[in-house]
Amino acid sequence: MLHGEFEVSIGLGASPADVWAAFSDPAIRERWASIPGKESSFELDFRPGGHEIARGTFAPNGVPERIQLERWLLEIEPERRLVSAYRLVLDGVARWASLVTVTLDTGDTGTTLTHHEQYAFLAWTGDGSDDRAHLRGATQLSLNRLASVVESRGPS
Repeated sequence: MLHGEFEVSIGLGASPADVWAAFSDPAIRERWASIPGKESSFELDFRPGGHEIARGTFAPNGVPERIQLERWLLEIEPERRLVSAYRLVLDGVARWASLVTVTLDTGDTGTTLTHHEQYAFLAWTGDGSDDRAHLRGATQLSLNRLASVVESRGPS
């Protein structure tokens, strides 16, 4: 098994309340957290002990991949902190499991979001370095999608 951790921060031109809504409101969350592609589905039960499941068939290189993300919500402190655990299943194989802490801090121009992830790769390719880079890169892309959604909504 390969273990590691990383942290990514992003400044968002939105209030903590608006950023929090992008996590807690299923319709808003689906806009940035769903799996793109065919046969996509998304469900969210946002409460401590709740879950999120995103599924889809994605073909970024022309080869279809069935992706399923299963997340369990462990700790929720509205507009401040979210702790969750998730696993990603690719073509029926559990690839990794992670513990994620997301924190929101008020900044000068909006909200600073920090994503801290501790992961365990259960299956990997080669020495795992490409898988680690992919996980970090996919997280950054997801946060970019979040930024696009919250910043396009305007203040509530």
